[in-house]
Amino acid sequence: MSFVPGQPVTVVTQRIEIQKLRQGDNLILGFSIGGGIDQDPAQNPFSEDKADKGIYVTRISPGGPADVAGLMMGDKIMQVNGWDMTMMTHDQARKRLTKKNEDVVRLLVTRKSLEEAVRHSIGSYSKQ
Repeated sequence: MSFVPGQPVTVVTQRIEIQKLRQGDNLILGFSIGGGIDQDPAQNPFSEDKADKGIYVTRISPGGPADVAGLMMGDKIMQVNGWDMTMMTHDQARKRLTKKNEDVVRLLVTRKSLEEAVRHSIGSYSKQ
């Protein structure tokens, strides 16, 4: 997904709800993130144009809460519980995801396969 900073973007999103797993005092989500406005976007393996400073899923624990909920490696996190994640530092994003008083995390994500499916269906529709 390519974009110009400060300009609106249109994306295809999917809602994912993750029930955190309680282990003692810890609440486990079962995934790791990378990216953020304070990180070098050239190091992001999921950014097509190497300028995207978004928050991306970099690891999924097999069988963990995120895996069960359908989150996928490479998903770009657009919102967490209604909070915009597109202009956050890595640490701000981590804190938003790991709030102790929230047992459920509601994500709005975009992934390349969603965008490709919509492009394909629009192309098929316009040929009819």
